[in-house]
Amino acid sequence: MKTKLIRLTTVPISLKVLLKGQHQFMSSKGFEVIGVSSAGAELDEVHKTEGIRIVPIEMSRKITPIADIKSLWQTYQFFKKEKPQIVHTHTPKAGIVGMLAAKLAGVPIRLHTVAGLPLMEASGNKRKVLDFVEKLTYNCATRVYPNSKGLYDFILTHQYTSEDKLKVIGNGSSNGIDTSFFSKDKISIDVQQNLKKELKITPSDFVFIFVGRLVGDKGINELVKAFKGLGSRDLGSGIWEQEVGSREQGAGSREQGAGNRDQGVGIWKQGSGNEDWKENNSSAKLLLVGPLESDLDPLQPETLEEINSNPNIISVGFQKDVRPYFAVSDALVFPSYREGFPNVVMQAGAMGLPSIVSNINGCNEIIVEGQNGTIIPVKDAEAIYKAMEKMMNDQSYYTSLQVNSRPMIQSRYEQSLVWNALLEEYDRLVAGTLGIRD
Repeated sequence: MKTKLIRLTTVPISLKVLLKGQHQFMSSKGFEVIGVSSAGAELDEVHKTEGIRIVPIEMSRKITPIADIKSLWQTYQFFKKEKPQIVHTHTPKAGIVGMLAAKLAGVPIRLHTVAGLPLMEASGNKRKVLDFVEKLTYNCATRVYPNSKGLYDFILTHQYTSEDKLKVIGNGSSNGIDTSFFSKDKISIDVQQNLKKELKITPSDFVFIFVGRLVGDKGINELVKAFKGLGSRDLGSGIWEQEVGSREQGAGSREQGAGNRDQGVGIWKQGSGNEDWKENNSSAKLLLVGPLESDLDPLQPETLEEINSNPNIISVGFQKDVRPYFAVSDALVFPSYREGFPNVVMQAGAMGLPSIVSNINGCNEIIVEGQNGTIIPVKDAEAIYKAMEKMMNDQSYYTSLQVNSRPMIQSRYEQSLVWNALLEEYDRLVAGTLGIRD
C-alpha cells in the first residue's frame, strides 16, 4: 500500500511553480501524492503536468478570521476522510490551516517548510498576531524545515520552536533548480537577438535584471532610485554628490564624467584590457520582469513615475518563461527585504549571471561575497547604486564573478540533490527511525 502524502499551499501557483516536478518525483518513488490549494487554473495544470490528484480548498493570503475558520474546518474534514500518513505544508496560511487541521485529525507526520517570514517586516499588534500564528503552526507540526540556514537561526533566536524540531534539507531551497533547464545554451542566438531588438537593447548596453513581484518589500523603490542615479548621478537628495565629484576626477575607467554617459562615452576604455567589453556603452538598462501588485504592498508614486517615464527602464510584466530575459541580461539585482530561499537568485546563477543581493536569509547563502556576486545592506539605495556601478565598470571584477556563477549553483542546489534529500527524510520518518513525537 502506498504512503499517502498531501502537499498543501495557500495558492495554486506555489504548488505549480515552487514545487514543480517534485510531486511527480515522489509519486515515482511510491507515494500517493495529493495536491491541495485554493482553486485556480494553476491547480488544474498541476494535475495535468504532475499526474497527481488535486483538491481545491479556499485559503486567503490575508488575515481573514472567518474565512480562515472555514478553511480549517474543510481541511480537517478532508484529512479525516483521506487519513494521510504525511501532510506537508508550504506558505504561512497553508501552514497554520494545514498543521492545525492535521493535528486535530490525528495525522502522524506533520511537516511544515518555512520559505520566508512576512512577520519580519511587521510591527506592533500585527507582529504579535503573526508571532502567535507562527508559534502555533510549529507547535502543531512534528518537523519544521526552514529552507535556509538564516531562517533556521532566526526561528531559534525568536524561540518559535525547539531545536529538535528544526532541520534544513540539503543545502537549503524548497525545490532546488533544474540547471539543465535553466541554461543559457537552451536559448538560441536568434531568440536572444530578436528579444534584444524588441526591447531596444543595443550590443553596448549593460542590462541589469530583476525578476519577481514589483512591490515595496522586494526593494523596487530603492532599486529604481539607484538606477536613476546611474544615468543622472543625482538622486535628488545629494547623498552621493561628494562621491560623484571624486569619481569624475579619479575614475580612470572613463574618459569624462558621468554626464557624458548619454553621449556614448567608452566607460571601459582604461583598465579593462579589452576594447570589446561593452565599449561606447551609452547607458545601462534595467529590465523588470514580474507583475505589478498594487493591493498589498504598492510602490511609491515616484517609483511608478520613474518606471513609466525612464526610457532605460523596461518593464515587461509577468513572463511564463523568464530564461530568455536572463539570457539577454548581464547581472541580476535582487534587493529584497526578506526571503526564504529565493529561486530567482539560483535561476540567474544557473543562467550564468552574477548577482547583487541584499544581506538577507537565503540570498546571503546562495551568493558568496566576491565569488559569484556581491551582498549589500537591506533598504540601501546608495549601496545598490555603488554595486551596480562597480559591476558595470570593472570588467575584471565582473568576469571573476560571472565565471563562477553557474558552477556554484550546480554544485550546491541541483534539483536532484534537494529531491533525494527530502525523499530520504520522508522514508526515515515513515519508518519511524526519528521517533516523531506528538
